[in-house]
Amino acid sequence: MTTIMQGFPPALEDRATLANWRHAPWSRWAFHHVREIVPTAEIANDPADIWSLPEGKIDLSAVNLEAAMDETSADAVAIIHEGRLVHETYRRGMTAASPHILFSVSKSMLGLVAGTLVERGELAESDLAAKYVPELEGTAYADVTVGQLLDMRAGVLFEEDYLATEGPIVDYRFAANWNPVPPGREAGDLRSFMSKMTGRDGPHGGRFHYVSVNTDLLAWVFERATGLRYADLVSERLWKPLGAERAGEITVDRIGGARAAGGKSFTARDLARVGMMVADGGRREGRQVIPESWIDQIEKNGDAEAWNSGDFFEHFPGRPMHYRAKWYVQREAEPLIHGLGIHGQFVFADRAKRLSVAWFSSRHEPTDTPTTMKVLETVDAIRRAVS
Repeated sequence: MTTIMQGFPPALEDRATLANWRHAPWSRWAFHHVREIVPTAEIANDPADIWSLPEGKIDLSAVNLEAAMDETSADAVAIIHEGRLVHETYRRGMTAASPHILFSVSKSMLGLVAGTLVERGELAESDLAAKYVPELEGTAYADVTVGQLLDMRAGVLFEEDYLATEGPIVDYRFAANWNPVPPGREAGDLRSFMSKMTGRDGPHGGRFHYVSVNTDLLAWVFERATGLRYADLVSERLWKPLGAERAGEITVDRIGGARAAGGKSFTARDLARVGMMVADGGRREGRQVIPESWIDQIEKNGDAEAWNSGDFFEHFPGRPMHYRAKWYVQREAEPLIHGLGIHGQFVFADRAKRLSVAWFSSRHEPTDTPTTMKVLETVDAIRRAVS
């Protein structure tokens, strides 16, 4: 039985802190207590309008879900099929009420919100980001478009190396308020960090090039385009109309800047509600939340060539893929749309089968291709189980 954060005060070696919260064993507690470690803003839900989920059943005997959860260090799995909650499992002290960090599944939530801005004419994918954030002048982002940021096709010089101990990605963590700052070192904030992104490594609109900062920049663009703080924008455009059961959270930097790329925390049920809404063409209980045309764009209009020449091609062996508006899509007869975050966070949406799977983990390694493949294979088995 874990002793992490047990007793008061917890033993020194059992304390989850800003210095260790993303490492096992402390992560097994910290990933569902993020607001106790990093400052957060609330993503409000509407308690008077909650998407009710009647219970249902599916036969998972051929899936061996418990063994897959063991193998992938899973903390929670929730499955919704045709609007019914058909399965949920919680581990490591989690419950149905526990918010768990999404890491980069947070990006996929921004990708949905983007569709509402496009539909309302508040911005266009062809717009330059600098139209809304003129402070980008002199940076590698000065001539990038909103669409290129959404699709991770900005030619900016940045290596997403999660194991690095020095360099730009470490400075990025300091700026985001995710790591303790060494004495004498200037941390800044997300906006000041973006001002230092001056290097180019290729043309905008080229290969898929995964840079988390792109998503934080889009949150800034969206704030300027709508006049709403990002946490409030997500609440108004996604969380309240979705009928989320619980308020969400998002980590913020020292001046309140949202860590849109990785800082959201939701419950497993609510993340599964997002997947079900995507699977139903942007609808919740018959009500449109995200434009169906935007869900169609995500599913059908990604660039396979950009993916095949990009950063993650080798991490999805044997699976034809594209990336569109912060979502990964398996290009097959019945496409599988999904979000993916480090340390084993996922949400899956199968439109043909009206199926959603939310999967939270506290895997020690930030990225691990065999473990990710195990999750994908398990979801394939779940899809077969509902056929």
